[in-house]
Amino acid sequence: MPPTPCPSGSVRSAAMVNEDIRDLWQRSGGHLSSEDEEEYQRLLVEWAAATGGSARSAA
Repeated sequence: MPPTPCPSGSVRSAAMVNEDIRDLWQRSGGHLSSEDEEEYQRLLVEWAAATGGSARSAA
């Protein structure tokens, strides 16, 4: 299931993004395809924004 979009300009909570990350890993069986990897990277950036950090420190 793709991440749930939020209204323009708003940020989802870190917990919501984390749930999407966990779902992605579960769906992929722990092996990300190149498409899944792209989604994972987008989710990391979103998670970092929700926590006030950077994607680099989240990785």
